[in-house]
Amino acid sequence: MTDETPLVKIHGIKLEGRSDEAWNPIINGVDLTLARGEVLGLIGESGAGKSTLGLAAMGYTRDGVRISDGTVEFDGIDLLTASAATKRDLLGKRIAYVAQSAAASFNPAHKLMDQHVEGPVQHGVNDRGSSEEDGIELYRKLRLPNPDEIGFRYPHQVSGGQLQRAMTAMAMSCRPDLIIFDEPTTALDVTTQIEVLASIRDIVEQYNTAAIYITHDLAVVAQMADRIKVLLKGDEVETADTRTMLSAPTQEYTKSLWAVRSFERPKKPAVSAGAVPVVSVQNVDAAYGKVPVLFDVSFDMHSGRTVAVVGESGSGKSTTARCITGLLPPTTGQITLDGEVLPADYRKRSKDQLRQVQMIYQMADTALNPRMSIGQIIARPVQFYLGLTGAAKRKRVDALLEQIELEPSEYYNRLPSELSGGQKQRIGIARALAAEPKFIICDEVTSALDQLVAEGILRLLARLQDDLSLSYMFITHDLATVRAIADEVVVMKDGRVIEQGDKEEMFRPPHHAYTDLLLSSVPEMDPDWLTNLLAERGVDNIGDAAVDKM
Repeated sequence: MTDETPLVKIHGIKLEGRSDEAWNPIINGVDLTLARGEVLGLIGESGAGKSTLGLAAMGYTRDGVRISDGTVEFDGIDLLTASAATKRDLLGKRIAYVAQSAAASFNPAHKLMDQHVEGPVQHGVNDRGSSEEDGIELYRKLRLPNPDEIGFRYPHQVSGGQLQRAMTAMAMSCRPDLIIFDEPTTALDVTTQIEVLASIRDIVEQYNTAAIYITHDLAVVAQMADRIKVLLKGDEVETADTRTMLSAPTQEYTKSLWAVRSFERPKKPAVSAGAVPVVSVQNVDAAYGKVPVLFDVSFDMHSGRTVAVVGESGSGKSTTARCITGLLPPTTGQITLDGEVLPADYRKRSKDQLRQVQMIYQMADTALNPRMSIGQIIARPVQFYLGLTGAAKRKRVDALLEQIELEPSEYYNRLPSELSGGQKQRIGIARALAAEPKFIICDEVTSALDQLVAEGILRLLARLQDDLSLSYMFITHDLATVRAIADEVVVMKDGRVIEQGDKEEMFRPPHHAYTDLLLSSVPEMDPDWLTNLLAERGVDNIGDAAVDKM
């Protein structure tokens, strides 16, 4: 139930970012109001200012950013003039933030539960024991596995999707009045995403919490938001209630957002009989310590083709990739490259074998060394694998930048912090290409990107595949991406391959029951989609019962 009195009032807010000793505009005089129990969706492409505006609603700016004009009020408190002590009392207790990159947000030296209880204990909301009990209950509510135990692991001991849910639980620990959700389901598979979205909606309704929901996924924001505000390069394009915005946007830019994901690769000829796969995974079992995680995994990847590997968090997708790269030696089975068996441990592979198998990572923020320039990042594999130095190395780096459609003179000396998310991901692609590989593992490479930028990355990868005859293993939970770029699809669950085949066959009924669950869990641009889906699955409300029955 929405309270008509605004909890948050932002008027004429202007923010600037510092670059080359000058201040450049980021947000240009935007207004925003938010009532208790209301969810406002912020959408727009990369660089629109969504996250900057969301942080400004907390009275906070990142380093190198300043608020140059306007006002920000929270429950009658002017956050721009409030004392440091007042802000410390509000942030974490009454105002919480869920970041997009969970891997970069947790302290790797402390267990999840230690970080979870810090807020409620320091703010006097609960003692340590009660905070731990509440944390376990929130973990259960957000469908984390082994909720009684997972909080006592370190961040590196859980999957990216699990870490994202742990951070959502941490933000909810003090039951704040305002939560800023900055792409909270980016790292989640579609089935887990439903559970988390349902839980977030329940929290907002149960505690009458106000929320700003930042996302590039239009179908997700349709399920979460009461109103939607569209941003473009720091300007407000339009604001309307969700149903009006989806059915009748007034601005051409908004209409263009609604029309994205038009890209789909044409069907390729079938693989010829007897063709030797570039990479073949053959009857692979694997374990973390004494815990088995992969069971008899087998599939082939051929030259110039893309195999999409899909499945929920913890299904074994990234673990299979670790086996292929030699980071996790299989306990049984083998990996072949051009028909020859690869040593199980990467340390026993030749430099040429290492060169042929490269990887593009999901989170470019954590995959690029923040202290190195873009030129240095790309130059390292150029020198290591190709032996180039001096002018020849610089020439090769420039050619790689041009290949990923970035101007060398403009980007060579920049740091990763000076790039957008899409540009960082392009640098990750260039670094993989620098080794001149045959096979590239793309691990959720578009999941953190808005849909316009993601489509550009997919088109770039498709062009590079055609130009260089590359083979891709495309790990993803986004079935729209699968439709756009895949030739074959492998579906994994609980460490096993449960279905595989040509893309068109995989999307054509009848499906394996789990594949059908994945397909039916892809959000649609319909505000009633989540509610209707929960009802179809026998759920009457969106609380604990809803999640437990799914």
